[in-house]
Amino acid sequence: MTPQLQQAIKLLQLSNLDLADYVTTEVEKNPFLEVGEADTSTPTEGGEHGGTHTDESIRERDTSKSDGSGDGGDGDTGMVASDRSMDSGLDTSSSADSALDTNLDTNIYNNDAAPDRADASGGLSSGLTYEGGGTIKGGSGVYDDRGLDQTLEGEENLHDFLLRQMVVLFEDSAERLVATHIIDSVDEAGYVPAPIIEDVAERLGASQQSVNRIFTSLQTLEPSGVFARSLSECLAIQLKDQDRYDPAMQALVENLELLAKRELSTLKKLCGIDQEDLSDMIQEIRALNPKPGLAHGGQAVQPVVPDIFIQKSPAGTWVVELNSDTLPKVLVNSQYVSELSGLGEDKDAKAFVSDCMSNANWLVKALDQRARTILKVATALVKIQQPFFEHGVRFLKPLTLKDIAEEIDMHESTVSRVTNNKFLSCPRGMFELKYFFTSSISAADGGDAHSAESVKFRLKELIDAEDPKKILSDDKLVAMMKADGIDIARRTVAKYREAMKIASSVQRRRQKNMAT
Repeated sequence: MTPQLQQAIKLLQLSNLDLADYVTTEVEKNPFLEVGEADTSTPTEGGEHGGTHTDESIRERDTSKSDGSGDGGDGDTGMVASDRSMDSGLDTSSSADSALDTNLDTNIYNNDAAPDRADASGGLSSGLTYEGGGTIKGGSGVYDDRGLDQTLEGEENLHDFLLRQMVVLFEDSAERLVATHIIDSVDEAGYVPAPIIEDVAERLGASQQSVNRIFTSLQTLEPSGVFARSLSECLAIQLKDQDRYDPAMQALVENLELLAKRELSTLKKLCGIDQEDLSDMIQEIRALNPKPGLAHGGQAVQPVVPDIFIQKSPAGTWVVELNSDTLPKVLVNSQYVSELSGLGEDKDAKAFVSDCMSNANWLVKALDQRARTILKVATALVKIQQPFFEHGVRFLKPLTLKDIAEEIDMHESTVSRVTNNKFLSCPRGMFELKYFFTSSISAADGGDAHSAESVKFRLKELIDAEDPKKILSDDKLVAMMKADGIDIARRTVAKYREAMKIASSVQRRRQKNMAT
């Protein structure tokens, strides 16, 4: 493959945000390239290309365009690759995940299965945290020179919050140095590695006894539960702060695995309590925070921005558009090319100008081709999966890359690259393009096959609606699915249930008995 072909393939795989970074780098290297202003005009029906599909229900808007020839004409710009701006109106907020940082999360803190992606409105969230300055770190300790007005600005991260408390807790510079090393090991959830005391003692040449004393003092800092080496220790710290860490509660916290498995009779014996006391203690544990550090911010989260918008027009057709807000508008400055054309007989200069001009024209054409290819793939996908956009995930059809490739007469590898790291926003939420490519489950009555995602959705529906007094076994679920026309094996039901973090029938029975 030629270098330009390799670059074109690379452009297909990039998301719009990554593409913007790539273009910025190219503009810095090529004097003939410029980044133009975004086109903020409102999209019009006149901007569509490719016509209307035969079912007249899906339309594709070509949002890329070329202005000029790029061959060194008289205008200021030669070629343009751009996209119309569009206000997405997306709600990308979401609640923080409060589940346990272990495999116990489903059974202790979150009895509900993960929500179906089609029920979420913009289920992919973005986040941003503020990291303040003003902290001086040195061999004699750590000091915070910020004034009160500065500490009130923005969201203070966990590391700075702990450092600020630490300088009040310890006055000795050597103790501050040890405490600083321990704080540097705290992750965003508030936990430290299990061998933290041994590691810090060895690194600083201090005794484990002195490090342990400082570590124990640090565990009294806010938020309650930080500096824990395990989930049990995190919960124990919080219970001690509430003066609720009696022997019975200690036995419960030290046997969380039994609680996750709903072995209540065994727990009652270990704790020496009755059913009522055990239920109260479990409620107390559920009220604790298994990830206390997240309350003070963490690392900045890379926002997920849709590359494609799918919306329904007033005429009832589905319109496919690229997200122009994240697409760079690249210009080739033909006037600058004309000015440099009179460089005389300098061969090196002429070769440089020719090479830059060739690369600039190629990039503009490649960006335009990329936009058209993505639109083509997305339009074919919407055409095939139209029942999903109309009625929901239960109507999602089985789909492979080969199906789309045959629909648009492209190679399967090209479709694979287009769907890589691309997100689609529609009235039902935001989805990765690969979400729509699922394996098929045969129909029991010999009809059309079912998508694996739609089968999972139906399985979750049945379990959510089950009578607490008549919990559905996997065998019963298989029978009910076959009654719905879905030919599915018991092992497949178990696999899908586990993938959705839905407990077994035995565990669900225990959960619902406790809830009542």
